[in-house]
Amino acid sequence: MPRGDKSAYTDKQKRKAGYIEESYKQRGLSDEEAERRAWAIVNKIHGGGELSGSGRGKKENRSASRKGGRLSGRAAGSRSKAAKRRSAKKAAKTRARKSKSKSRKRRA
Repeated sequence: MPRGDKSAYTDKQKRKAGYIEESYKQRGLSDEEAERRAWAIVNKIHGGGELSGSGRGKKENRSASRKGGRLSGRAAGSRSKAAKRRSAKKAAKTRARKSKSKSRKRRA
């Protein structure tokens, strides 16, 4: 199997890499760099390939995902109550605006 061949990956791993790659592209990375990072993350999570058959794979290592989730909320924890309230209001407005635009797109 040549280097870079993705045929040994499961459908779940391919889907996961695709989602991660799209996220990196939205952040402004090049297509090649986004793909490279996405597959690196999938390999880290799954520890390589998967064996066929029910229950024959390894457990997913989600430590990096958990660490990112913990770090992302750290700034909010150090703010005052008033600042947290303002931030929550702003986030709610943004969510409402995004959902409105999505519903308009669906109608069209």
